Amino acid sequence: FSAHTTLVRDFLIALILPVSESTTRMYASNGFQTDSYGAFPEAGSLDMSAKGATPAFLRGQRRRLNVVPLFIALFGPWALFGIVFAVMTFSVHYEQPYLAYLIVALGFLAVVGTGVAAFNAKRRKLLKDPGYEPSWYMFLFLSMLLAWTAAFVAGDVNFYQNTQPYFDLKNLNVYPDVDPAVMRGQMIMDAGRIGFTSSARLDLKRSIGFKNVDVYCVAPVSKTKNATSRDLETLPNYDFWAVGVNCCSGNAPDFHCGEFNSATAHGGLRLTRDDQRPFFRLAVQQAEAAYNIKAVHPLFFLWMKDPNAETESMWVRGVREYMIGIFTHFTVQLFLVACATLVFARIGQL
Repeated sequence: FSAHTTLVRDFLIALILPVSESTTRMYASNGFQTDSYGAFPEAGSLDMSAKGATPAFLRGQRRRLNVVPLFIALFGPWALFGIVFAVMTFSVHYEQPYLAYLIVALGFLAVVGTGVAAFNAKRRKLLKDPGYEPSWYMFLFLSMLLAWTAAFVAGDVNFYQNTQPYFDLKNLNVYPDVDPAVMRGQMIMDAGRIGFTSSARLDLKRSIGFKNVDVYCVAPVSKTKNATSRDLETLPNYDFWAVGVNCCSGNAPDFHCGEFNSATAHGGLRLTRDDQRPFFRLAVQQAEAAYNIKAVHPLFFLWMKDPNAETESMWVRGVREYMIGIFTHFTVQLFLVACATLVFARIGQL
């Protein structure tokens, strides 16, 4: 009975305490031999003939949980994701793109480094240490690669859709009380946000669209003849155009883009998409030919009530997308680490 009690005691001590000098002496007193560094041999190599002892550890038995690799596996990929996502989303990408891509490249080198470590650990397992399992190395490499790829793609999309237009518009000028009958496009070529006079209206009867896969819709900005009339003036030159994509038929004056039907909308947010501008220019040329009007230097805007608020909302959306990405990735990474911990513990690698 006392022999069994001693084995249970030794087993509990081995689970709770690290291998120390006192533990080494305890096992040596039971007839087990340790190597020159005080480490215990594999379970299969224990001398079971000494004192008729029974092994306290069997091959495949679960080992003590080491929180250090868990910490690295959880927060390493998450930190990489946050840094790359931030660099690709915010002002570094806009103002210093070469520096941004350098930081992203350094992040990829970190991924490559973990891959090399995983490969070397696997090679050591196969060639030198058959009992060594580099499970966390491989998991860390795959997690880092996934984090880097997701951050690069998500950051670029967020930048393209939200923060780049925001920075473009903030770098341009603001013009209030613009009279479309008096002002010319050449006079405010640096306009980013425009507030037209209260008499400004969209001339929907002179709207048109140009189709190239998508329909690029345009409508000229005009003004009423007087404060009590809804009739619009025929201007000698139409340089200000409201635009939109796929919000008209293209072959009829049925423009319904933005806040086209709002009586309080008198503002314009400058189009910053260079890839769309040539198609809107072709639509204006069609309108010139169809309605016998002139547009010497057309400027394109999104028609709305408050272009300043819309500009700030772009920044808010960009930050919100970043925060959602950060928390989503942490949740996914936490789930993956938990699953990997359960799997590795089940197969006895922790």
